[in-house]
Amino acid sequence: MIIEDEYKLPCDMAIVWQALNDPEMLKLCITGCESIELTGENQYECLITAKYGPVKTRFKTTLFVTNINAPYSYTLVGEGKGGAAGFGKGRADVQLAQNGEDTLLRYRAEFSVGGKLAQVGSRLVASTTKKLSNDFFSRFSEEISRT
Repeated sequence: MIIEDEYKLPCDMAIVWQALNDPEMLKLCITGCESIELTGENQYECLITAKYGPVKTRFKTTLFVTNINAPYSYTLVGEGKGGAAGFGKGRADVQLAQNGEDTLLRYRAEFSVGGKLAQVGSRLVASTTKKLSNDFFSRFSEEISRT
């Protein structure tokens, strides 16, 4: 499945870049994120609780930040394991561009799920993932506006 979107954020691109690379900011903005910690160069381990339809589970997720072109773009590659509920894998290409006093953030994400999550149905998984993405960027926009 592929999800693409863009957001206009009310601050300078350098602030957005810094916030996108701040584990505490990410933890604050990711719905259900219980923990996130740097475990290696450009590598994070996260514990995230998520609900897709009737399936609710805690995902142990590993994220890698690759293709870094600071402060313009990077790629996030991740895999989350939710035990009996299944797994999710994906990658997101994130691009930033200064737009006057604002920053335009664009992303394109590809993801797949397996196990019970795959049985829930691709439409439900896609719509829930899109909602979680929108929730993240709404919170992210609010938080960086305070800086």
